[in-house]
Amino acid sequence: MTSITATQTLDGAEPVSGLKAQLRRAERLKKIKAMLLVAPLALFLIVAFVLPISSMLWRSIDNSEINQVMPQTAAQILKWDGTGIPDEAVFAALAEELRESREDGGLGRIGRRLNYEDPSFRSLLTRTIRKLPATTEVSWTDELTGIDARWNDTETWHVLLRAAPTTTDRYLLASLDMERGDDGKITRVEPNQQLYVQVFKRTLVIAGGVTLICLFLGFPLAYLLATLPPAKSNILLIFVLLPFWTSLLVRTAAWIVLLQSGGLVNAGLMWTGIIDSPMQLVFNRIGVFFAMVHVLLPFMILPLYSVMKGVSPTYQRAAVSLGAHPFAAFWQVYVPQTISGIAAGTILVFIMALGYYITPALVGGPSDQMVSYYVAYYTNTTNNWGMAAALGALLLFVTLLLYLVYHKLVNKRQLIRS
Repeated sequence: MTSITATQTLDGAEPVSGLKAQLRRAERLKKIKAMLLVAPLALFLIVAFVLPISSMLWRSIDNSEINQVMPQTAAQILKWDGTGIPDEAVFAALAEELRESREDGGLGRIGRRLNYEDPSFRSLLTRTIRKLPATTEVSWTDELTGIDARWNDTETWHVLLRAAPTTTDRYLLASLDMERGDDGKITRVEPNQQLYVQVFKRTLVIAGGVTLICLFLGFPLAYLLATLPPAKSNILLIFVLLPFWTSLLVRTAAWIVLLQSGGLVNAGLMWTGIIDSPMQLVFNRIGVFFAMVHVLLPFMILPLYSVMKGVSPTYQRAAVSLGAHPFAAFWQVYVPQTISGIAAGTILVFIMALGYYITPALVGGPSDQMVSYYVAYYTNTTNNWGMAAALGALLLFVTLLLYLVYHKLVNKRQLIRS
């Protein structure tokens, strides 16, 4: 009897165990399929987003030019205590690798890097290479100091010492209008050399102003689109989307034509008698705001419209029927339901405005250029990738920080209201 029961139990357990194995296989197969479906998107994000940002962050601290072209000189000068001038070994390594750098084309790289520290350093290297003796059986200390007296100056060697490590905080500090002295202390640069902190403030002010204007103009328009009958709202929505069919460059150039002294805006204001002479509406902050708001307004309207379309009007009507003033019902009942759309629209417009380059460059004046202008300048004109990457990294950090603060405030407000 006992053996029959055991057999029945085993026979009954076999199908259950087999079913569990099949379920596990089915779940595993679903996970594999899901991963395969997501893999192309993940690969695209890695290639188009993660790798470029990682490369930018690395370039902001990369200082490998001297180590790659003149490794012996870098290794020797890092042993120097920074007082007086280095010993003969450093002079010898420098002379040998200077000669080699002329042959393999590395002189341009190290000259460009050292010019960031001292604008005249490349000419010093070129003059030294040209006058190097052919023989190696000489005192290189005497030879180099005889070629140019600057090799007998401690500050000249401090320039090489600052460029010798493989990583540096020079670019990040310069982006904050700061520098590290020869004693290792971080100090602010001279007032006449301070630039980038003011540029970051200007960028935040312009981006914030454009965002507020877009919210002020976009909210009532999105509300109108959401409350009108579908036939009318669809026609208006086409006009909202119409700017997407025109090139950004064309729209920016059109604003230059409209806002210039003899443009349509000034002509209309003078014809109506509002002004007596043309106003300066372009190549200043006013023109920047006009053009950027025109370009970014649809990015505010669309998120607001998508949220407002799902808000039922019955809550507002109920509040009015219970005695609330229509404006109070709108502000206290309807607006809180659109917070997610406001948050999405403002974050989208603000982040896009932070990185704008073409519009301020064409429509704005010298005092209206944003961080992106200087990133483009260092990338395309001076080939100072370290400085461009540092400015881009700080802009990314500021964007993420403001997004986290804004996200926290919005969530806190929603929790309080709920």
